[in-house]
Amino acid sequence: MFDTLIESERPQTTIWWLRKKPGVGAVLLGQMARGEVPITHDTFRGLPQDLAHGYLRHLLAAVGVLEPFDPYIERMGPWLDGFLDTVPERHRELLRRFGRWHVMKQMRHSASVGRLSRGTADAARHRVRIASKVLAYFDGLGVTAQTATQANLDHYVHSRGRLCGEHGFIRWLRTTGVNPRIRLPTQPQRPDPAVTVGEDHRWELIDQLLHDPSIKPYTRIAGLFTLLFAQRMADIVAMKTSQISHADGLLHVTFNNTAIAMPPPLDNLIAGHLTERGMSLHASRDTGWLFPGGSPGRHIATENIRKQLVAIGLKPYEGRKATLFQLAADIPAPVLGDLIGISHKNAADWARLAARDWRSYIADRSLSQSPRQT
Repeated sequence: MFDTLIESERPQTTIWWLRKKPGVGAVLLGQMARGEVPITHDTFRGLPQDLAHGYLRHLLAAVGVLEPFDPYIERMGPWLDGFLDTVPERHRELLRRFGRWHVMKQMRHSASVGRLSRGTADAARHRVRIASKVLAYFDGLGVTAQTATQANLDHYVHSRGRLCGEHGFIRWLRTTGVNPRIRLPTQPQRPDPAVTVGEDHRWELIDQLLHDPSIKPYTRIAGLFTLLFAQRMADIVAMKTSQISHADGLLHVTFNNTAIAMPPPLDNLIAGHLTERGMSLHASRDTGWLFPGGSPGRHIATENIRKQLVAIGLKPYEGRKATLFQLAADIPAPVLGDLIGISHKNAADWARLAARDWRSYIADRSLSQSPRQT
């Protein structure tokens, strides 16, 4: 703990934490060190969920004193308990089971694959709220989740006009046997994604990110990874320094399983970022975050970068779609999938949208590499 505090990548954060409120976190650390307070996650669950206590908890987990934890999952439990206090008592047990056994299970799966973000956590809360609204509507019809008929559910659908997250709850009622008699209509197939960022505008944004020193370097790099290599923001913030390498005098980045040489001046921008953050491709921090966050052992939050990109006119999701559209028109789907880390089916769908059929690529490539007939 001592070494981690004095060797912090961001000394100003440690100083702020020591002086905050005043020294709340440092006082608690001293109490733990003297054995006056148990060093457990349960201790933190009983304390205020503020930045000072959160920083210490992340720090203890980062150095291995506490088991790893995900703050979004940790906050979901107390939120669910508080929300249940606001609903009729007759609904609480069912909503508790739905929230803890289904919604939080999905959150843990998202965390296991590195996809649990603030947006994912917000969507989880939304699903619980929607489930509560369904139960309240059934109350108005004089039925419960267990006794509702298909006609009752159809009445609900008609009253809503457009469904917004109900499928998960109704499916859970069916699969758990609470009410196997009801089902929602099959969700309509999603339309093809609309590309709203023009190619000229995309390249204007790329030029700005490459050359505008008023934008923070890590934001410039993240935006360029989106606009040049169609990377998801959730994947970008979770990148490791081990994904950066040097070979033949070039700086490479591995997004999936293929190292891609970075074009100038992006290569210098990445190298400068590593130097500024005190990272080295040959140091023990190679397995650390490429974009470390303010909390120890955590990468930077997606919203931190997203807000800065939106401020210059780049919506990451829309920019990524425009990049996928262009790349799919230029690169065979199997190659594109391997390069940027999307499924071959997804890559083929984008190729179809870009009106380029690469289905014959593998056959043509195999034919060109087969031994010549003599």
